[in-house]
Amino acid sequence: MIVTHPFHPWSGRRVQVCRTVRRSGNLVFVCTAGDGMTVTLPQAWTDRAPVAGENRLAMEGLCALSALVNALVSRCGEPSRGGTS
Repeated sequence: MIVTHPFHPWSGRRVQVCRTVRRSGNLVFVCTAGDGMTVTLPQAWTDRAPVAGENRLAMEGLCALSALVNALVSRCGEPSRGGTS
C-alpha cells in the first residue's frame, strides 16, 4: 500500500499492512515500512481510498428522480390557500 496524504512524513512511501481495524466506523490500517516503525493510517490517506465521487448519483438517475417528483407534484394539484374551501 502507498501513503498518499501529501503532508504525512511517509507520503509516497510503500508500506506493509500488518492488520486492518475499524475505529469510529472508519477503516484504518496498522502498517510498517520495514524499519521497525509502525503507523496507523486512515484509509483516506492511502491508495486504497475510495475514488472521489464513486458513490455519487449518475446524471440519468437524477433526471429520472426529477421526472418522478414532477409527476407526483402535478398529481397533487395546487395546494389550497387558507384552509378549507
